[in-house]
Amino acid sequence: MRLFSSAAARRRSAALLVAVAAALAALYAGLRRYAPFVLHPEELRAWIEGFGVLAPVVFVLFQTVQVVVAPIPGQVVALVAGYLFGPVAGTVYSLVGVLLGSAIAFMLADRYGRGFVEEVLDEEVVERFDGFVDRVGVPGLLAFVVIPGLPDDAICFLAGITNWRLRTFMAAITVGRLPAYVLTVYAGGKLASGRFVGAMAIFGAIVAISVVGYVKQKTIRNLVRRFAERASF
Repeated sequence: MRLFSSAAARRRSAALLVAVAAALAALYAGLRRYAPFVLHPEELRAWIEGFGVLAPVVFVLFQTVQVVVAPIPGQVVALVAGYLFGPVAGTVYSLVGVLLGSAIAFMLADRYGRGFVEEVLDEEVVERFDGFVDRVGVPGLLAFVVIPGLPDDAICFLAGITNWRLRTFMAAITVGRLPAYVLTVYAGGKLASGRFVGAMAIFGAIVAISVVGYVKQKTIRNLVRRFAERASF
């Protein structure tokens, strides 16, 4: 079975894997130099305890804001959640934050319309995914958001200017985003327990998938459309 369509595709895939490995190595080196407490669970827990009972609230708000403002990949924040709060509470806090952010993005777009969406999103993203949610429906949206690395935060804004109802959209977002967040939070929990290799193996796999998702947005978008046409209900 041929895995690559050409030698050029094979070289691009190899370069992608090298880039992911280099990024993980750089992350580890950066943490050791600039934020060493991240690699020592007790020190980080002591720092976060400074927020007292508000620590989960602060985290949920941060996760919410990152969806609306989108400066940080949600999976990175989820890794921190697992590290700080453990796999169960970390998953709950991550999902609450990301779903609140998704709902806010949807409602802002619904309230202020297309002009607002075109102001807050990159023009290329709007052109590429305008009308996408309407065309793919629930099955297509589920297939799309389950893949990390795709502009699912932008999709929240774009969905707000469609005929979708908020509760339908949120149900699809919840189910679709759950797998990646559960795995990432679990990796954070392993990191907190000192199992660095296992944590980085899981997170590295998610990063690799995210990179592929980001690079192959157009291909995945077209595949999801075809999938939705066959699975529509």
